[in-house]
Amino acid sequence: MKAYQIKIELVDSDPLIWRRIIIPADVTFKRLHDAIQFSMGWLDYHLYEFEFLQEKLRITNDEESYDEFKFYTTKYKGKKSTKKEDPHGFIAEIIETTIRLPQTVKIDKYLEKNKIINYAYDFGDNWRHKIELEKTIDDYEFGYPVILEGAGACPPEDVGGIGGYEEFLLAWNDQNHSEHESMRLWGESQYYREFDINFRNNLLKMCLKIKKVK
Repeated sequence: MKAYQIKIELVDSDPLIWRRIIIPADVTFKRLHDAIQFSMGWLDYHLYEFEFLQEKLRITNDEESYDEFKFYTTKYKGKKSTKKEDPHGFIAEIIETTIRLPQTVKIDKYLEKNKIINYAYDFGDNWRHKIELEKTIDDYEFGYPVILEGAGACPPEDVGGIGGYEEFLLAWNDQNHSEHESMRLWGESQYYREFDINFRNNLLKMCLKIKKVK
């Protein structure tokens, strides 16, 4: 089975939070999203997108944006909106970037062409990830992603982005901090934990194994 070795980095994390995984090549962006979520430690609570600026393409689970794009591209197929219809250029801006749903697009063409893909999770906290293709594997034997190595605990959901995570760690690690106890309780309620490669790989195997059709 053909597969890709990729490195996932949480942009601006310091020390760097990262994972190196192998993922089958014949999967969709939805499955790549799932692999990122499970390997990093996110809980899949929020919207996400893969963005290809040069190709003017967004692959996202934001169905509201997708429906809006489909509506206007159908309405103005083969023609442009008038100044009266679109005085501020909002419709033209929507149509300019193609939006596709992640379960309808496979990763192989885009990953091999671009080598690096930008993935954003939770548009509020704005967790940006760099997905880099390191090499192609021709004889991968598993029908699910596997983590080879990595480092760093995944931030808790809704902690407030990189800045919020830094403040969280100050309280989490300092027993004398005024919010240490409350932050400990909140972090545990968010399943905050150190990176455990065996635990993460078991999740990937149980949840993302491709079922063979007889």
